[in-house]
Amino acid sequence: MKPTSLEDLYAKFTPVAGETPADMQRELGQFDVFSLGNLRPGRHHRPPTPFNRQAFYKISLSHGEGRFEFADHAVEVGPDTLFLATPRTAYRWTVHGEALTGYFCIFTEEFLLPAKGGMRVEELPVFRAGAQPAIRISEAECAAAEAIFEKMIREMATGYAYKYDLLRIYLLGLIHFAQKLQPAPAAALPPAATRVADQFAKLLERQFPPQGPRLRTAKDYADQLAVHVVHLNRVLKEVTGQTTTALIASRITQEAKLLLKQTNQSVSEVADQLGFTDVAHFCTFFKRQSGLTPSNFRR
Repeated sequence: MKPTSLEDLYAKFTPVAGETPADMQRELGQFDVFSLGNLRPGRHHRPPTPFNRQAFYKISLSHGEGRFEFADHAVEVGPDTLFLATPRTAYRWTVHGEALTGYFCIFTEEFLLPAKGGMRVEELPVFRAGAQPAIRISEAECAAAEAIFEKMIREMATGYAYKYDLLRIYLLGLIHFAQKLQPAPAAALPPAATRVADQFAKLLERQFPPQGPRLRTAKDYADQLAVHVVHLNRVLKEVTGQTTTALIASRITQEAKLLLKQTNQSVSEVADQLGFTDVAHFCTFFKRQSGLTPSNFRR
């Protein structure tokens, strides 16, 4: 599953403020704003779109009824929805009735990392593994989000020397607006525990799609993070409520479901891609995790 690149995106959509300066991506990271309906001539939506990841972060404000599917979840959305996608989010959408309208902005991590002291995107709760990417919002919330997008669009068209600093502020405002709509955590967790859990989540996501040698066990991850496996397990249990092994198994199952739904690979090929030495072991694992055999799940 090859991620959608920035080049793929710009080949399909025209930014609302025209073409982005070429030096921006080199020096500042990438940021841009688009209208959901502003497709380039000759391009059009073919819903439902296939499951795909993107090589950038994306925040969408959409108007209309539809269905977002991500991982092994599906959410009916509309009439107004905020959707936050990360490079690790594989998703697709289906429109009910008229095409979706609204805006979306895209950015790379470098854009939120000015010269010093920038915040890493993965540190923001709204972008952590397990966060709800699709958020149905009220008319008032929609108007507030739309106002932020409109400020971005107006600023993109100016020649102000510090406009990207201002756009970064608008983007952070939009992120925190979405974050405030997420369920509040039951209690504040120690920063050290949260940091280790975030590092584990990032490391886990790097294993998909599989490329070269992979981390397989809880000890593999603990060694990579330079912590004891008991400490890692205790931290993840505290932060997520699940053990290290359970989180690894859940993520492998999620990837297996995507491959079974979105590719024509045989069950044996899926098992091999996910690092299982024999298909019987994979089938046993998958049924234990999902309640179905791979073949039954695919049907």
